[in-house]
Amino acid sequence: MTADRVNPPALSPPTGFSHAVVATGSRLVFLAGQTALDADGKVVGETLPEQFERALTNLLTALAAAGGTASDLARVTVYTTDVAAYRVRAAELGRVWRRLAGRDYPAMAVVGIVRLWDERALVELDGFAVLGDG
Repeated sequence: MTADRVNPPALSPPTGFSHAVVATGSRLVFLAGQTALDADGKVVGETLPEQFERALTNLLTALAAAGGTASDLARVTVYTTDVAAYRVRAAELGRVWRRLAGRDYPAMAVVGIVRLWDERALVELDGFAVLGDG
């Protein structure tokens, strides 16, 4: 897959995301929403950064099982029950992202929601990736 990150100078400089991603490949992978569930289906982590790390790890695990890597991500949506807390912890969450997924940021959005399926979940990530031939 090739992915060109497009960040026009007419838009505000992106921090932790790309304004657009032009992806060329032959396979699309649609990734279901992932929260901080462990293998037994229990939410792990009490804090937003702990849950974000587990949710991102789960998303990347699903992507790897489909044959992709973090650099193949074209779009990720983050759903959070507390946008204010997300903004306060944004630098820390960014460090988690870079450690697990690198600096090839997909197009992203953060959406505030009332609650997630599991009441203990604070954050959920979903997205899609474009993979090359394989």
